[in-house]
Amino acid sequence: MFGVPGKAAVTMTDKAAMQIAKLMADGNTKGLRIGVKKGGCAGMEYTMDYVEAVDPNDEVVEQDGAVVMIAPMAQMFLFGTEIDYEVSLLEAGFKFKNPNVSEACGCGESIKFEGM
Repeated sequence: MFGVPGKAAVTMTDKAAMQIAKLMADGNTKGLRIGVKKGGCAGMEYTMDYVEAVDPNDEVVEQDGAVVMIAPMAQMFLFGTEIDYEVSLLEAGFKFKNPNVSEACGCGESIKFEGM
């Protein structure tokens, strides 16, 4: 919906695509739906859910066997985002590098968009 012809709405690093594809195979799902919701100390939080079916209004991005669906309400907030998967000594998880974020809380769990 908010895409630019020839450019994916979101991109994934190789690590993220590999992890999403692995989790899809393990859980027998159609893909990962990402979105945003109100919450957290900065005002918004990312949501992630593995789903059984693609919503016709989702923006779908496929890469190396990984399928990411962007919920309709979140498309304008997530356009241009890179999804990464990072592993450290204390944690492992998906990280969002989103050019639309104007600020984030100290813990990195919630975000704020310009004008909100």
